Amino acid sequence: MNAINGFLWSQKALDKAYQALVNEEDARVCRDISDEACQVVPGNFFLQVLTQFLTKLGDAVANPKTVLAWLLSALGAPGLFTALLVPIRESGSLIPQLIIASYVRLQAVRKWTFVLGCLLQVVAVLGMAGVALTLSGTAAGVGLILALIMFSLARGLCSVASKDVLGKTVPKTRRGRVSGWSAAAAGLVTMGVGVVLLFDASAGDDRGVYLLLLACAAGLWLAAAATYAMIREYPGATEGGGNALTEAWRRLGRLRTDVPFRNFVIARALLLTSALSAPFYIMLAHEQTAGALLVLGLFVIADGAADLVSGPFWGRFADVSSRRVMMVAGTASALTGIVLAVIVWLLPGIAGQAWLYPLFFFLLAIAHAGMRLGRKTYVVDLAGGNKRTDYVSVSNTVIGVVLLLAGSIGVLTAVLPVAGVIVILSLIGLIGAWWSARLPEVTAT
Repeated sequence: MNAINGFLWSQKALDKAYQALVNEEDARVCRDISDEACQVVPGNFFLQVLTQFLTKLGDAVANPKTVLAWLLSALGAPGLFTALLVPIRESGSLIPQLIIASYVRLQAVRKWTFVLGCLLQVVAVLGMAGVALTLSGTAAGVGLILALIMFSLARGLCSVASKDVLGKTVPKTRRGRVSGWSAAAAGLVTMGVGVVLLFDASAGDDRGVYLLLLACAAGLWLAAAATYAMIREYPGATEGGGNALTEAWRRLGRLRTDVPFRNFVIARALLLTSALSAPFYIMLAHEQTAGALLVLGLFVIADGAADLVSGPFWGRFADVSSRRVMMVAGTASALTGIVLAVIVWLLPGIAGQAWLYPLFFFLLAIAHAGMRLGRKTYVVDLAGGNKRTDYVSVSNTVIGVVLLLAGSIGVLTAVLPVAGVIVILSLIGLIGAWWSARLPEVTAT
């Protein structure tokens, strides 16, 4: 009897916490999910918040722009391998998703695909730590890139499965807050990671701190796998899981026949400029200040702080209108880049100040967090039922290809100042915000 009373008390506490977070009187009203899934929404909501917190923190701890880049330098790997880190990290998880989707569609319960992806990421990160302990030079570069490829493919499994499970277990007008609250919590801890990196100068060439970070990242993904396994997901449809290549070509046909989806993919591609701009902010900072007082830890702190202060806001906003989030965040990102370029060109005295660039990076990170959360919520709400896997896999595969192609924009720095490249990217982002305005409203329908 005590066990039953304890269970009922915990359920009431869970329901109360859920209602407080969603801040709605009709928190128990479910839209776009099954009746049986509706009965367990609070528990599934918090399990997914916790899982996303763990994975976001793991991403921050094993960040290719900081930890992995430093590790390659410490191991004496050629610069080519460092340049490959971000494109492989992103595109490697996106491009294969059309093939991955065929596997996912065969699963009536898809949370286990996410769990598998987390476990593979654990293996990959431990492989990176093994490379750091045993290899150096070119061999270390090759080993780390191979581990990163495995890591990226595993992320692809998680990406397709997570959006589908979210759509099956959390109703409309609640989904944005899953990412919003998890992003805020992960942002707070990420700031701590940035502080560690900022003051790591005293550590010299000691690899122990970074190996510990990789081990912690592996532990975070292991915990994420365990947490996600506890989600109560009910079986869904399994149509469309035939031959992978045949199904991939069929799904690409949605870009031709599904106009709202095609416009979403175009808008998302145009809004990629917020992510593509970030390295140029750092390049501009070094160019204008000769590297004075600029440490990557400052940018990690700025990135974490942006998620902390903006995550809940963007999450709630996305549950009102994810389309408008894409519009507002895209415009904010573009204006941030344009204003920074104007300051560099017209106010050289201010442009030489080291504090300027982490500040604008912080503003860019807030806008990018909004665009990322807005487009994730939009595609889940746009796709009903079993179309969700198709929408996520097709859009991610297309965006992966676009990312690889857009990465070549760096060659413009040979003929244009870095600030000029930022302006070009910002103008493309403005077009993306305008294109987002053409999308149909889906959150409230």
